[in-house]
Amino acid sequence: MKYAVIFERTQSGWSAHVPNLPTILVTRTPELGAMRARVASAIAFHVAGLREDGEPVPEATTNVEEIEAPAA
Repeated sequence: MKYAVIFERTQSGWSAHVPNLPTILVTRTPELGAMRARVASAIAFHVAGLREDGEPVPEATTNVEEIEAPAA
């Protein structure tokens, strides 16, 4: 399953969150590549924990798109 991830540039690097897995928030990673790897590990760990506890795994229902705003 693929989840949408929101990456945001911060003063100290990058942060990220996963809208469909609100308990996942990864912060202060200097490089985007490292952030992607940390988020992927966090998702895998979280989903494995949910399954182990017999909890439902949330569906990936968030869709992210970039939309260009028209010139004012």
